[in-house]
Amino acid sequence: MAVHVDPTAVVDPHAVLDDNVHIGPYCVIGPEAFIGSGTKFHNHVTVMGHTRIGHDNVFYPNAVIGSEPQDLTYRGEPTWTVIGDRNTFREGCTVHRATTKEHGITHVGSDNYFMSGVHIAHDCQIGNKIIIANMTQISGHAHVMDHAVISGMVGIHQWVTIGRFAFIGAMARIRTDCVPFMFHEGFPAEVMKVNIVGLRRNGFSRDEIRGLCEAHRILFRRGMVYELAKEEIQRTLSPSRGLVELVSFMENTRLGLKGRGREGRKAA
Repeated sequence: MAVHVDPTAVVDPHAVLDDNVHIGPYCVIGPEAFIGSGTKFHNHVTVMGHTRIGHDNVFYPNAVIGSEPQDLTYRGEPTWTVIGDRNTFREGCTVHRATTKEHGITHVGSDNYFMSGVHIAHDCQIGNKIIIANMTQISGHAHVMDHAVISGMVGIHQWVTIGRFAFIGAMARIRTDCVPFMFHEGFPAEVMKVNIVGLRRNGFSRDEIRGLCEAHRILFRRGMVYELAKEEIQRTLSPSRGLVELVSFMENTRLGLKGRGREGRKAA
């Protein structure tokens, strides 16, 4: 199908628009943009900088994609914003392009849902099938892994990693890494319990969930030094992909961890 560009929109002639792209009223598309097929911009959406957007994405009013990073060391280098397929960006979402401090790319995966006012800062790496609720702010260089769910008005510190299937409660302050499969909340946030509802919805078996619940008890309820807790998990629990991933995440954390009533591995 043909590209639709509203007469009030401004699309630079050097921008590349694939088939069936819809550009609504008063949108502005810059010269270094590539827009994949089936992507829709409702109205008043701005795309700036070196930005590549995949197919079948939807952008609601006042979203700004690919703007310069809010980093005082940035000097106009040709860094990128790359967005995958089938994402939804609701009203007022912002995604900033990268600095040169890592790989030069702010990356958003596919099948994500970002509610109104979500901010994704420079150099962030956002995975797939993630839900982020209204007004959550993600600082630079943060990583959010697949299937995470982040509630509204959450503040996420720079360089934080949020693991797969993690759930973050509303208005949490995230200053350390959030382990996969767990429910985190508080100010600052702590590990409270296993994300049982999310795991059930995504096909985890009873045995897998039971093993993660026992690992949670050992790691975050008994006040053990991490190395001893790890040994007990490996000695007493049947191995599963979830347990292997949990232990690996804790061993490779970038900013350390915080559990309820105890500091995580790097502070131990």
